[in-house]
Amino acid sequence: MKIQAAVTHAQGNDFFVEEVTLSSPAANEVLVKIVATGVCHTDAVARDLGIAPYPIVLGHEGAGIVEQVGANVTSLAPGDHVVISYAHCGQCENCLTGHPTVCVRFNELNFGGRMEDGTYRLRKGDVDIATFFGQSSFGTHVVAHERNVVKVDKEVELSLLGPLGCGIQTGAGTVLNRLKPEFGSSIAVYGCGAVGLSAVMAARIANCPLIFAVDIHDNRLRLAKELGATHTLNGKKVDVVEEIKAASGGGTHYAVETTGVPQVVRQCLNALRPLGQAAIVGVTPEMTIDVHNDLMAEGKSMIGVIEGDSVPRVFIPKLVEFYKAGQFPFDKLVKFYEFQQINEAFADSAEGKTIKPILKLA
Repeated sequence: MKIQAAVTHAQGNDFFVEEVTLSSPAANEVLVKIVATGVCHTDAVARDLGIAPYPIVLGHEGAGIVEQVGANVTSLAPGDHVVISYAHCGQCENCLTGHPTVCVRFNELNFGGRMEDGTYRLRKGDVDIATFFGQSSFGTHVVAHERNVVKVDKEVELSLLGPLGCGIQTGAGTVLNRLKPEFGSSIAVYGCGAVGLSAVMAARIANCPLIFAVDIHDNRLRLAKELGATHTLNGKKVDVVEEIKAASGGGTHYAVETTGVPQVVRQCLNALRPLGQAAIVGVTPEMTIDVHNDLMAEGKSMIGVIEGDSVPRVFIPKLVEFYKAGQFPFDKLVKFYEFQQINEAFADSAEGKTIKPILKLA
């Protein structure tokens, strides 16, 4: 079928909305009409840093309506409202033990450009176009494996839900699935973008009595306060480590680092109390830490967390329920753009004007 999709032809190029051909779903796959899709930092990384092949249709926070199902599909039917998340094999030890975010084929299936069977679903003329995260949601329709398509409540506005597939589940899941703060424990969240603010909301759900939010933009810190932070710190104006240690009685039990900035990574480690745990979720470059003083000497831990260690078909419906109950108001993070405004949405995100852009396609 002919669809409209935003194609990235080469590294660093703008997005161009063009007509391309999408193949019908194969066995275990579904065809989804995209209603809206989130814009994520990972899309910008893929556009600019060459982590996936070109030409490619990016987008990996799709929300839409199932139009067709392939052979053997049992969990979805035409008319279902769905959110599409990351691809995973479902067969390796990590997938089978509830950790599909570290699927042994994760990089291949999400960044390799082909579907699980090794073939393409998108073409323009005689040129194959790569798929991203097993979906390529910057298009009016996608084909995705049943495994990474999540049925969601039809009572909730569908156009809002796409970011649950990646950025928002990353922040919330890092707190609720991986760190699992103990009763009475404190936490600091570094970076108040969509991932960090989702972590703040999750920390409030976990009843952390002290929730520190750190950023360099006062408007984001005000929103963090509204969403549950008990303390907000502007890293350009105060000594973050000193302030956190003073207010928390020696440092936080947990930290979530979303910025990927080496200086901030060191701050998050130094502001932990002994035995504290830091979860790194930002794309962080090569950096140097003092392993003895920053970690080992006080029994601290630093772990990497992908996609919030979430099983999407379990975790995303839970987040929707928290949203319906008024406990997870992630709608306060978003701004909607028309599909043709895709380059503007990316620019606004990069400049910090918009926390979580969502493109509306229908």
